[in-house]
Amino acid sequence: MKEIKAIIQPFRLEQVLAALHEIEGLPGVTISEARAASVTRGHYEQVVKSKLEIIAPDELVETIVTAIQSSAHTGNPGDGGIFVIPIERAVRIRTGDQIL
Repeated sequence: MKEIKAIIQPFRLEQVLAALHEIEGLPGVTISEARAASVTRGHYEQVVKSKLEIIAPDELVETIVTAIQSSAHTGNPGDGGIFVIPIERAVRIRTGDQIL
């Protein structure tokens, strides 16, 4: 299992969610607002981004990354980034079951 974190432009969120909705077996997406500080010529500018977090089986990772990348892309600076992180352990809080 892997965690996929994506930081995207908020105005691309609906397109990204539509692309993810097409993926069979996608377990779910956590969405939050993130604030980023970009540095341009020595001056900091705060920008608002959308952050998506997905825990997915290994076989879906490339499909998910491709869907996010293609639907979030504008070609302009600040499109965001996608990060894939291995999950060592996961526990369901309600039941205490190991998810992995």
